[in-house]
Amino acid sequence: MARLMAPAIVILGSGALATARRIQRRYPGARVHGLRSRFDARAERGAGSGHEAGHEAGHEAGREAGHEANQEAHLQTRIEADLEAGTEGVDIVYEELSAYLRELYASGTPIIALCAAGIVIRCVAPLLANKGTEPPVLAVAEDGSAVVPLLGGLAGVNAMAREIAQALDVPPAITTSGELRFGTCVLNPPPGYALASIEQGKRFVSDLLAGERTRIEGGAHWLDDAPLPRSETARRAIRVTPLAWDGNADELLIHPRSVVVALADGDGETAVARVRDALAARGLSPLALAAVVVPSSCSGDEALERAAHALGVALRFADVADAAHTRSLPRAWLEAALPAQCEIVDAGPGIALAVAETPLDPDTIGRARGRLTVIGLGPGSAELMAPAARDALRDATDILGYATYVDMAGPFRADQRVHPTDNREEMQRARHAFELASGGRHVVMVSSGDPGVFAMASAVLEALDTSGAPHWADVELQIVPGVSAAMATAARAGAPLGHDFCMLSLSDNLKPWAVIESRVALAAQADLVMAFYNPVSRARPWQLDKALDIVRASRAPDTVVVLGRDIARPGASLVSTTLGRLSSADVDMRTMVIIGSSTTRAFSTRPPSARGTPREWVYTPRWYR
Repeated sequence: MARLMAPAIVILGSGALATARRIQRRYPGARVHGLRSRFDARAERGAGSGHEAGHEAGHEAGREAGHEANQEAHLQTRIEADLEAGTEGVDIVYEELSAYLRELYASGTPIIALCAAGIVIRCVAPLLANKGTEPPVLAVAEDGSAVVPLLGGLAGVNAMAREIAQALDVPPAITTSGELRFGTCVLNPPPGYALASIEQGKRFVSDLLAGERTRIEGGAHWLDDAPLPRSETARRAIRVTPLAWDGNADELLIHPRSVVVALADGDGETAVARVRDALAARGLSPLALAAVVVPSSCSGDEALERAAHALGVALRFADVADAAHTRSLPRAWLEAALPAQCEIVDAGPGIALAVAETPLDPDTIGRARGRLTVIGLGPGSAELMAPAARDALRDATDILGYATYVDMAGPFRADQRVHPTDNREEMQRARHAFELASGGRHVVMVSSGDPGVFAMASAVLEALDTSGAPHWADVELQIVPGVSAAMATAARAGAPLGHDFCMLSLSDNLKPWAVIESRVALAAQADLVMAFYNPVSRARPWQLDKALDIVRASRAPDTVVVLGRDIARPGASLVSTTLGRLSSADVDMRTMVIIGSSTTRAFSTRPPSARGTPREWVYTPRWYR
């Protein structure tokens, strides 16, 4: 059953923040998006500097700050603080309204825009096409005095309007004729049901509005209290049935997703045709299909995954202890796994189907193929997080990571489980993630920066490589790239990494200091630009100066150096200096140090206006002398 994405609450200025937070209280998974030019950079929510192992700074901060596991309470605290202090705190900042709303709309994200309805309409108008696929879009007055559903009538926009209006204690401005007359959207059945034909549905509702009456056949509990024009002898009928529509214009068909098909083998290339043939032979609609079940030995079969996607249903796996009994899986397994009232029939060699009277929840049938996605939150500001990372967080059942980074990735829905751990428990965390995912859960492992740069991707792969656990190999593993601290600092400075470069961690927690010294010396001799992670800590304040002495043996004193502290996070600072002037006193554990090559240059640009501020740039040319 599809779950609606968390809405984006979009505001233009601080005058709408109090209303936005009240709406957010109703949708804890939602985030407030504010226009960058009108909000202080302190409002940006962010992540760490792009590394995990040996990150003493985050370790110490995490121990001091702790972690609030109850995300709803965390959200409530922030809402109350914002309302009391009038702070300009938003969760995500965006650059330009029109493009941003179109991006949200195109991704299927429900939009709650706290501005004039006309502004929203003009922004998304170029994308309007298919009414059946548009997400809910609402305009809400900044002071909360009006809630206007604009788009997404078939996606529950009026239900959202009622929820928001209730939270704001105002009446919703619903204008849909059918909803006003009947108190519900007949064409928007609840999760677990599917409308047979939207075009037929629109004609059917139009007839009811014109005076026709209807009877209801089957279990339509959501219509029990709706003031529909009913008559037991009416020619028109709303039918709730898994049977396929026969084209009768007098019927509005709604299909419960109450059919499960089980296949004994993993022939994904023929699965779609076999399933559709089995449904057609019994007059069942493909829209009534809830899941396809196959043996667990088929986990990871891409052809089967494509088949399930083509059918628009979940692919579930049944554990079969004895391969010799695989051919008997379809009927026997369905009889054991599904409610007694289901009708179960053989539908051909190696295929059976079950039909229930009411929708079946795929999550209760067998198990899903587990998924583990390793993401990086980026360098700090929320808009620099990869969209794929946002999607993974949205779809996750479980979120794991160092407590500080997990907290930065929230807030989370009440149905999502959060597993924060200490910074030095990387391997235990990775193994825990695989155990959760191998049980069919969708797990996200959170890192800061890029997960493959001194972060959790390597630990996850090491855990898989050394596990000796064959069931872990069935997990769908994906690593989503992120913006590392070195890349973010370089982008802010210009392009100091424009030619060959290397990244080095100066932490000796996981490798000997002698190895670090050797690598620094070789990189300096090779004239590579060097990006230093973990440059200093309270436990090892001397190591940066020692590394700098090694570099100075091969590099001139006027070599350009960039220091980026908390780049893309609140209080960020960027300083350009030289190798000769640099000392460890200029750096702390949250600083990225980029030491240029012999060709790296720094220059300034001055705006034509005398009042303009000069801008210094650092870059390494693409050529080499």
